[in-house]
Amino acid sequence: MKEAPVLAIVVPCYKEEAVLHETHKRLSQLLDRLATKERISPKSYILYVNDGSTDRTWEIIKEFYKNTSYACGLNLAGNVGHQNALMAGLNAVKERCDAAISIDADLQDDVNVIPEMVERYMEGNDIVYGVRRERKTDTFFKRTTALAFYRLMKTMGAKSVYNHADYRLMSSRAIQQLCRFRERNLYLRGLVPLIGYQTACVYYNRDKRFAGESKYPFKKMLNFAIDGITSFSVKPVRMIFWLGCIFLLIALCVTIWTLRAYFLHDTVPGWSSLMISLWLVGGTILVSLGIVGEYIGKIYIEVKDRPRYNEEELLLR
Repeated sequence: MKEAPVLAIVVPCYKEEAVLHETHKRLSQLLDRLATKERISPKSYILYVNDGSTDRTWEIIKEFYKNTSYACGLNLAGNVGHQNALMAGLNAVKERCDAAISIDADLQDDVNVIPEMVERYMEGNDIVYGVRRERKTDTFFKRTTALAFYRLMKTMGAKSVYNHADYRLMSSRAIQQLCRFRERNLYLRGLVPLIGYQTACVYYNRDKRFAGESKYPFKKMLNFAIDGITSFSVKPVRMIFWLGCIFLLIALCVTIWTLRAYFLHDTVPGWSSLMISLWLVGGTILVSLGIVGEYIGKIYIEVKDRPRYNEEELLLR
């Protein structure tokens, strides 16, 4: 049987001063219980990653580090986004733990399934996904768009776990493999399934946010969805090609019909049909250019190979 693992809990934080004390209290109590039962090593810890917060988030993390036994901290020099902040935390712990759990600071994900995640890890699973049982706490709009997004990702050929966000356990070797992916446009929910190690799922009910405001408004969610689709599939570009083929066929049919009408002296001034055709084709061209532009923009970002983040301060024990 495996020895009790050193567990790292990675918590990305952006303007979370309203909830951090409760988050640290719950996570610390959980680690105490698991360590007492010898299910994890007493050397286990919590790494809070401050993603360029402008409130007191980093000051609170430093207080935790000085005054409590489990808290560690990583301060990023600027705001780089949730996915990059999470990646920074995982990169910092990959050689300092046996397994790591990523969880948001807002306490919506149920920390009480962490013991079950550890059990699945001890059974030999390198990746354990935290999956929501249902979406009752979401609005109708968010629930419907989320379902549509997951279905679209599946249609596009991208691997993803339905109703899974970024609440997961990963073994040290799984994290090291993840860190080999060099994309700058990160979509971790799609990257992690590509690792290919043995996986399992645990299910939980998602709560409402304990305090503070959501850091994922509609605009960020939309950008996140676009990143997810364009980072893992070239099908949109192929769809443009086939759409172009369809319009060529339509144009051929219209040409034949026009020539027939011309030779039969049955021509009628077609201002309406001409305008409709111009708007339809023009709109299609603009949408197509936009999709192609998304891919070109990502190529532009990737070839510059800029660092994802800059670490300003790291507090470890």
